Amino acid sequence: MNQNKLFNRTRWQLAISYAAVMGLILSLLGFCVYKAIAHAHWIAIDRELESVAGTLHDSLEIKLQQPGRLEPIVYELLPNLRVIGVNGRKEQFPNRHILSALNQSYYYIRLFDNAGNLIATAGTYPEALPPTFNSQQWQQIADIQGNVYHQISVSLHTKTQQDWGYFQVGRSLQDFKDYLMAVKLILKLGLPTALILVGFSSWWLAGLAMKPIYHSYRQIEQFTADAAHELRTPLAASQATVESALLMPELDEKEAREILRTIDRQNRRLTQLVADLLLLARMDSQVRSDRPQLCCLNDLVNDLVEELAALAKSSEVALTSEIRVQQPLKVVGDADRLYRLVTNLIVNAIQYTPPGGKVTAVLDCTHQEAIIQVQDTGIGIPAADLARIFDRFYRVNRSRSRHTGGSGLGLAIAQAIVTAHRGSLSARSEVGFGSTFVLRLPF
Repeated sequence: MNQNKLFNRTRWQLAISYAAVMGLILSLLGFCVYKAIAHAHWIAIDRELESVAGTLHDSLEIKLQQPGRLEPIVYELLPNLRVIGVNGRKEQFPNRHILSALNQSYYYIRLFDNAGNLIATAGTYPEALPPTFNSQQWQQIADIQGNVYHQISVSLHTKTQQDWGYFQVGRSLQDFKDYLMAVKLILKLGLPTALILVGFSSWWLAGLAMKPIYHSYRQIEQFTADAAHELRTPLAASQATVESALLMPELDEKEAREILRTIDRQNRRLTQLVADLLLLARMDSQVRSDRPQLCCLNDLVNDLVEELAALAKSSEVALTSEIRVQQPLKVVGDADRLYRLVTNLIVNAIQYTPPGGKVTAVLDCTHQEAIIQVQDTGIGIPAADLARIFDRFYRVNRSRSRHTGGSGLGLAIAQAIVTAHRGSLSARSEVGFGSTFVLRLPF
């Protein structure tokens, strides 16, 4: 198939189209996955900050006495508390469970008075962060080094519900950015890898999809060539006969009749060939009898053995039947086509059986199907040819087929009729010992 330019080009087009569509789908999927992961982590950060801020806010408000003033117990609640403008040493206090989040390296706390002045910081406070106050609840700020922080602002009150100031809890977004960078890297590396795999898969799948089409194309190509060859032979013979007659100065009645017989014989052959081709075309289009009928296979086999007895006798072949069932076997189908089917099998067996041989038509059945076997003691079929005997115009022995006048369509027609009746036709053979064709038709 790769040597055919048309199919090779079509295969490439299918593969590229499939890979492009899959690439677009994977890109959109990767973008959506990235956005979903970023959104989920951002929500988690907000909830985390709300939880930490809410816990510390509730713990601080019950201990604040005067606005803008830090009570001594606040030093015990907040680790690394550093009061702005006071030169005092840092005192470490035992961490408590509610403050465990502040022990992580990316959290910090800022305390502002009512005027927006920074009073104190705690936790891992970045010194490069601007000390300006913004009362907006959710903020995203950056220090002079470009590091980004996410923080929440909450108002503080004293025990007597006086405005004390403001309380901010924030955290660095560096771990969040690192995680998203890792996700981006995975997607950037994974998408090209996936596209490469999709490309190879597309090429392979396109090849699989093109195989039956290519096989059909080759069959049509071979059929066209064979049909042209078969039609050319009788046409050429007729043309040669006519040209020979035209070259004769005079024709007597005997010569004229001989020429007409030759032309008539070739025309009959052409008519039969065209009729066979038309039958195959109709069978391929699934044209069936409008009125399916019950066909008795017992009568069909017996009638054919009687009708073809003369042909078998002229070929010095013994033709017999063997009915292995007592009751009549009837199947639903086109009686004329079934008649043509079994006729082709028996005639084929007679033609390929040498003088003194034997052909037997056997009728048998199982619980689900009727079986007709046509057995002969003929020349047999080589194993290499056995798989192709049902192809149109295929002949195992072309010289013998020419002698018997066959066109190579008999078994092809038989196979088409069997397929239309939802049956099966198979053959087994041994060179020099004969062949057996097995026809199975469902009841």
